[in-house]
Amino acid sequence: MDILEAIRSRRSIKSFADRPVPREEIERLLETVVQAPNHRMTQPWRFHVLGPEARRAYGRALGARKAKRVEDPDAARAVEEKVASTHAALPAMIAVSTTLDENPEIREEDYAAAMMGVENLMLAALELGLGTLLKTGAVMDDPRARAAVGVPEGQRIVAVLHLGEPAEVPDAKARTPAAELTSWVP
Repeated sequence: MDILEAIRSRRSIKSFADRPVPREEIERLLETVVQAPNHRMTQPWRFHVLGPEARRAYGRALGARKAKRVEDPDAARAVEEKVASTHAALPAMIAVSTTLDENPEIREEDYAAAMMGVENLMLAALELGLGTLLKTGAVMDDPRARAAVGVPEGQRIVAVLHLGEPAEVPDAKARTPAAELTSWVP
């Protein structure tokens, strides 16, 4: 598959087959991240490949956040357990963190570099017949989520990827053509 076709055909996969993702495939994918451009060669990315217990713990942290919106305590516990079980059952899950430089400009450059690396991984996964789901959000600053991932002080989680063989691939969503979003500045 050429890169333009990979970009056009990549989808967010929410349902995965039961096949585990071998360590060698994950290592191969992580190597694509470190090829991303990074200003000043800071190489800010760090990878946390979560096993079933860590996935469950991360899911429990996410589930606890979702459960706060549920008034009934039994229903709230059920939400937390469902999210934890769903995460534990994922074929693979990778958290990507970055180092936190004291300089705000470098921190932003490092975040951008890490996200470019994440896109490399997502496109390479497609080439290997795997699907990904990119997750971001406030949960990544949650102390329980950070503990589940094993992110030390001085780093921040910037992305969590669900990874596996797609059980189904959704149709493409409509996108605004680039021409409608482009200004040509003389």
